[in-house]
Amino acid sequence: MGLINQTQKDYYDGNDYGNYQFTSLNDIVNQFMVAYVGEGKTISKVKRVDVAFHAQRALQELSFDTLKSIKAQEIVVPATLQMILPQDYVNYTKISSVDSAGIKHVLYPTSKTSNPSSNPFQNSDGEFKLQAVGTLDNTSASIVLDSEYKDIVVGMIVEGPYIPVVSGGAGGAFVAATSNSGGITTISLEDLAGVAVAPLQSGSGITLTFSNTDGSLLTPNKSTHVVENLSWDLSGDNKITGTASELTNIEVGMIVSHDNFPIGTKVINVFDNTIVVDNTADTAVPSGGEVTFIDPNADTDTWSNYKSHTPSENNMHDYQDYQNDTYWPNEGRRYGLDPQHAQINGSFYIDEVNGKIHFSSNISGKTVILDYISDSLGTDAEMQVHKFAEEAMYKSIAYAVLSTKANIPEYIVRRYKKERFAAIRAAKLRLSNVKLEEITQILRSKSKQIKH
Repeated sequence: MGLINQTQKDYYDGNDYGNYQFTSLNDIVNQFMVAYVGEGKTISKVKRVDVAFHAQRALQELSFDTLKSIKAQEIVVPATLQMILPQDYVNYTKISSVDSAGIKHVLYPTSKTSNPSSNPFQNSDGEFKLQAVGTLDNTSASIVLDSEYKDIVVGMIVEGPYIPVVSGGAGGAFVAATSNSGGITTISLEDLAGVAVAPLQSGSGITLTFSNTDGSLLTPNKSTHVVENLSWDLSGDNKITGTASELTNIEVGMIVSHDNFPIGTKVINVFDNTIVVDNTADTAVPSGGEVTFIDPNADTDTWSNYKSHTPSENNMHDYQDYQNDTYWPNEGRRYGLDPQHAQINGSFYIDEVNGKIHFSSNISGKTVILDYISDSLGTDAEMQVHKFAEEAMYKSIAYAVLSTKANIPEYIVRRYKKERFAAIRAAKLRLSNVKLEEITQILRSKSKQIKH
């Protein structure tokens, strides 16, 4: 019940400051079992594991709108204008940028944009297809296309006139390899067994359709880099070696598109003239190898346009400076402004699917603080309750236990429902931390006379 079990010297020499204001969830459960459970008490019999479950649920609910929000994360917004949500994030309470004086400036959410979860590839007719025109030769597995198609990668299904159908497969032959030279892409075909196959007839101007083996829609790649003069062996170190200056655009996470590497092979490290991938090649190439590296994480057009655009709220500075010549031609135009845009701090929106916060372009390079709430169950250290809300915890657990037990009179359940409501209301008032002197100081400005 809050007994101090350490000396003052131990407290001030330690680092667990201010913890006396909290009670651990384990103590809450123990004290509930003592005070509420037993012969002649409100609850005659209940398992401790049931009480622990209801205690955790009560702590979650109180964390959302009663207990103080004390979690925060600070980052410097990178050029990508994205922030990954914290591991224990449930919802934000405030997102702010910080100026050179350490003062917060609140950022406001925008509801006028989003980051769509899908951005399928479309041809000129609007169809979800990746098509190319090729020249076929029935004596060769190679097909020369009419242009450069960096979105065509090893492993795709190829369908079209004179293209052999793979028995037992999803239809069409498969892309075995790609090469790009002089703005022209050349592909080679193979069957399910990896054996080279040639078209059934020769011909030019043949329209070919490419698709994923799993039937999913194709999505445009963010970037594609074709690097030549590479080499690799079968030593098992999974290294691809080249010229350092040609590897500057290769990043960790890119997909390797080459017939010597298993489909889905990824780059796991890049240093100087060496690329390390997560799979071993099945054929060694001592020199002159060409590999296509693909960044599959393409931005949607909506997000690309949003992050590259200067926010409209930035124009507010012209209205704020009454001495600025720009203000006078705009005289009277401030009336009727949309309040959500009448600020210059910047804006954001949260991509719930990918777990990221997206910021407007004027936030790039700034320090941003995310104040957020969790459910207080992430770690053992978090499972504690402020003493102002301790009674609310007991009443919440009691109501939850009684409302889920059989043969409990309804008037008892209603009584504890009311007591829980009253206890939570009292906890909110206490935790609001309202101080008379602080309110008085704020209200002093209300006595100032404003001249008209």
